[in-house]
Amino acid sequence: MTTLELLEKFAAGWNAHNVDALLECMTDDGIFYGSAGAEPNGATFTSTDELRSSYSALWATFPDAAWNDVQHFISGERAVTEWRFTGTKADGSKVNVRGCDVFLIRDGKIAIKDTFRKQAL
Repeated sequence: MTTLELLEKFAAGWNAHNVDALLECMTDDGIFYGSAGAEPNGATFTSTDELRSSYSALWATFPDAAWNDVQHFISGERAVTEWRFTGTKADGSKVNVRGCDVFLIRDGKIAIKDTFRKQAL
């Protein structure tokens, strides 16, 4: 699988709300740095169980979560995916923001997913 195919599969997994598809795209020691958290890197998730919980929690918060306008950029072992996230919380409030994921690719899988997103005020 090429890096582009990997990133397309990963993006499709998010829109399908399929945590198993996402985990298949990541290395066994994969790391996810969330866009928010107490540390400068955001919340850090470092095990398969933590990744599963973190990814699933997003869909619990935004049952209609979708990533649109997806574009991938690849340079060697580094890659970026830009996207527009939309979702609705249980209280009816809507989110519509732009963001990106910066990836480190190792052995054909995602070793690091570092998320950045705009903060709508």
